[in-house]
Amino acid sequence: MDRQTAKTQLQQLRIELNKYRRAYYTQDAPLVEDYIYDQKYQQLLHLEQQFPDLITPDSPSQLVGDIPASNLSKVTHEIPMLSMGDVFSFTELEEFNERVKNAVGHPVDYSVELKIDGLALSLVYQQGHLVQGSTRGDGTIGEDVTNNVLTIQNIPQTLSQPLDIEVRGECFMPKTAFAKLNQQREQEGASVFANPRNAAAGSLRQLDAKITAHRKLSTFIYTMVNPQAVSVPTQDQALLQMQQLGFNVNSERLISHDLAGVKEYIAKYQQLRDQLPYGIDGIVLKVNDFTLQERLGNTVKVPRWEIAYKFPPEEAQTTIRQIEWTVGRTGVVTPTAVMDPVQLAGTRVNRATLHNMDMIRQKDVRINDTVLLHKAGDIIPEVSQVLQDKRPQNTQSYEAPTSCPSCGSKLVHLEDEVALRCINPMCPAQVKEGLTHYASRNAMDITGLGPKIVEQLWQHHLVQDVADLYRLTYQDLTEIDGFGDKSINNLLEAIADSRQNSLEKLLFGLGIRHVGAKAAKLLAQKFQTMEKLMQASSTEILAIDTLGETIANSLQVYFANPKVQQLIQELTQLNVNMKFKGSSIAKTTKSIFSQQTVVITGTLAHYKRQELSELLESLGAHVTNSVSQKTDLLIAGTKAGSKLAKARQLGIKIMDEAQLQQQLQEEV
Repeated sequence: MDRQTAKTQLQQLRIELNKYRRAYYTQDAPLVEDYIYDQKYQQLLHLEQQFPDLITPDSPSQLVGDIPASNLSKVTHEIPMLSMGDVFSFTELEEFNERVKNAVGHPVDYSVELKIDGLALSLVYQQGHLVQGSTRGDGTIGEDVTNNVLTIQNIPQTLSQPLDIEVRGECFMPKTAFAKLNQQREQEGASVFANPRNAAAGSLRQLDAKITAHRKLSTFIYTMVNPQAVSVPTQDQALLQMQQLGFNVNSERLISHDLAGVKEYIAKYQQLRDQLPYGIDGIVLKVNDFTLQERLGNTVKVPRWEIAYKFPPEEAQTTIRQIEWTVGRTGVVTPTAVMDPVQLAGTRVNRATLHNMDMIRQKDVRINDTVLLHKAGDIIPEVSQVLQDKRPQNTQSYEAPTSCPSCGSKLVHLEDEVALRCINPMCPAQVKEGLTHYASRNAMDITGLGPKIVEQLWQHHLVQDVADLYRLTYQDLTEIDGFGDKSINNLLEAIADSRQNSLEKLLFGLGIRHVGAKAAKLLAQKFQTMEKLMQASSTEILAIDTLGETIANSLQVYFANPKVQQLIQELTQLNVNMKFKGSSIAKTTKSIFSQQTVVITGTLAHYKRQELSELLESLGAHVTNSVSQKTDLLIAGTKAGSKLAKARQLGIKIMDEAQLQQQLQEEV
């Protein structure tokens, strides 16, 4: 490969992998299975090894974790929380072993431990008392989750000895708790978590510790950051000491003097992984001797004295009986294989994603084919490969659909996409998906308007676009099955309340391609009104930091559409707010809240907690959940309680709701 081709591929891989990293680490919502990320990451490493001068600071090979979420206080790790190198074969483990032996001059003992599928966690104790819990974040700066950590039963708040010590480990959600949580969320109509790791991460990073307490999280502690505090020379002894101090330490481990023992350990737990009450995705090999660990040191991202061996995806064999196509909000038509039910990674599976037509052609998937399925990372079942030797005679290659399964319109294959797309803006499936998105919490937040109600409204010909929501009457809703007086009034009230949302909520709710919640807020801050945004040039949009040509072009195309212009006009006539209600970017730097760490507590009469947090953040504040010496301001409503008492004790400035209102009126 020539240098220019490598440069182009590396740039594409960096963009793609960093997108996956943000979704996985920051948003707790993975976009792809682990093995897909691992494959692309290995491609990146291979190219960087060939062309080391093309390595950039933003390469995933140089980064740990991702930027911490903004709604939690930040913690700086004095000793960085590094990641681990990954290998996927025993041959690679042997190569790691050889590197270690060559570096230290002799064979070494290894501590062999299970790789728990959870969220990295740091715990700091002073005089034996827990004072801080934090996530890894980007390795240097993590999130303060102390209040939530206090709700986890197997984390000791007081140690058996009065030590100053930091330990690290994994926070995870047991399989039974995960199943119960997802069952509950399904019953409530909420989205389910993709896997236990993301459920644990989402639970640990809650602003409300009561939610965390109900999620039944657990931990395994496996690292003593300062082992000299208790004079232990090896990882094995450190684990024993941490167990004596009161920490939950995984007992499924061994000390191996050679790789033969490691190989047996791997084989054993690949067989047992489904029977364990917690998720694992591999094993970890650590040089046991701390002196040797120190001699081997670290790279910018990973220790040279430990490696993770990741298990291959579990697979099962089944037969495809049908391929169904579904239409998403943006018109993308996605294929799903419908199969004979099969047990896979502990669950019963009868559907698997095929992603797109290119994937079907690449794997040559046909009706009645026998296939292998995998469920990497316990996320989405996917076809690994077709077993050609079991293919029935006279089968035909699968032909791509030519018409939309929802509206019958001709499907198109845009040049820059692999997906088939329905471009009919009035496609029922797209309109219904769009209505559901418009009503979602991060958009217009219309409580009670979920997919089932949207479907009923559509079937009764009551809505065709989002403007029709604001034309609904009490009499209209009496046609909806199961809707009584209270339900009707609640929905109408929620729809009416949404009229007053700030402009960024509307922008995100409209579902403009490539415009997410963050971009919508930046656009609303910059242009202040829908009218000014619709008139904005690409150059003006590109002047906003972090917004690129893709978003600028998408906005230009969207607002040039006469049907969109008509929709905006209708929404305006229906009294839907078209202005940004926060502070402009120019005002942000002048606010008294700018660069201030703010805590909100108590009951507020004129603000919802989330809305006030967003408003203060738009004025440059950093809103956190707990009072500490780093807090600059406490906003106290009625029944403020312990946070108010602590703020007074620390001498922190306190502002009541009346003072807050007066200040905001002057600034906004």
